[in-house]
Amino acid sequence: MLCYTKRVAPQKIILTGDRPTGPLHLGHYVGSLRKRVELQHEYRTFIIIADAQALTDHAEDPGRIRRNILEVLLDYLAVGIDPSITTIFIQSLVPQLFELTAYYLNLVTVSRLQRNPTVKDEIQQRGFGASIPAGFFCYPVSQAADITAFLADLVPVGQDQLPMIEQTTEIVRSFNRIYNCSVLVEPKALLSEVPRLPGTDGKGKMSKSLGNVISLCDSPDVIRQKVRGMYTDPKHLRIEDPGTVEGNPVFAYLDAFDPDREGLAEMKAHYERGGLGDTTVKRRLLEVLLAELEPIRARREEFAKDPAEVLRVAEKGTEVAREVAARTLAQVREAMGINYFSPCAVTLSQ
Repeated sequence: MLCYTKRVAPQKIILTGDRPTGPLHLGHYVGSLRKRVELQHEYRTFIIIADAQALTDHAEDPGRIRRNILEVLLDYLAVGIDPSITTIFIQSLVPQLFELTAYYLNLVTVSRLQRNPTVKDEIQQRGFGASIPAGFFCYPVSQAADITAFLADLVPVGQDQLPMIEQTTEIVRSFNRIYNCSVLVEPKALLSEVPRLPGTDGKGKMSKSLGNVISLCDSPDVIRQKVRGMYTDPKHLRIEDPGTVEGNPVFAYLDAFDPDREGLAEMKAHYERGGLGDTTVKRRLLEVLLAELEPIRARREEFAKDPAEVLRVAEKGTEVAREVAARTLAQVREAMGINYFSPCAVTLSQ
């Protein structure tokens, strides 16, 4: 008879993370980072730097991924992620994740992966055509391994990532049903208050690959330049013309960051009835962003003075992550009956 340890979880667990393809930006900040800082005091939190996933579409430039691990770590610390209570780890240094991925790939069909709307959108965005790297095509399964390895109850995501959580849930249910166990935990999505922040060009979401981002580490001069060049209402040609707030990226950013809600409501009404220029609205946005980002940038510069110490944060966190993932993997192998040398495993002769 197969045996495995039943999970005991005195504290809810969160798994979240980012691909190290560059410094993090405002989309990451409103979509997840701010919430992570808050939730780390309430939940056992694991944050993955998904370098292996980043290689699925950057295999030709691994040096870029390596360099950006430090950039992402600096952003985490600068926004307030506390490594004394949050485990930050590097995906490629936790081998248990890859073994779990291999097992889960047997539970997912090619047609199911093709139907994943997030993957379809990203394939189109990157212009892969028929030349889709297999690793990229299968990365939802790798994400499922990341989430389930830590038995995560909650995964903070944006609206566009909901299909990934759905696919993870399907894998969990399939595994538990096929192997008649309750080893894996069904995760729930935790949506941010700002589900999606548009790019500065008004096209889709803010994305490093589209070059329409405001990074957390941008200098005031760079932020000023990016705000000035932001897309607004193309029909708002003169100050006296009525403008449209809906779909206007400048107002979307103000919705996410402006603490003066009453003043913002008045500004919107003024813009819609006419008599308020885009320059004035952008000036307000610049003021708000600089107030929000300047403390973050200052902390980031301070942490950057000792990069070795920053990297040690990930080194220590990765050691913890390996231990936790190893426990889950042992339970998975027991449930599957392939933990061959376990005392409670079926003998090989049988």
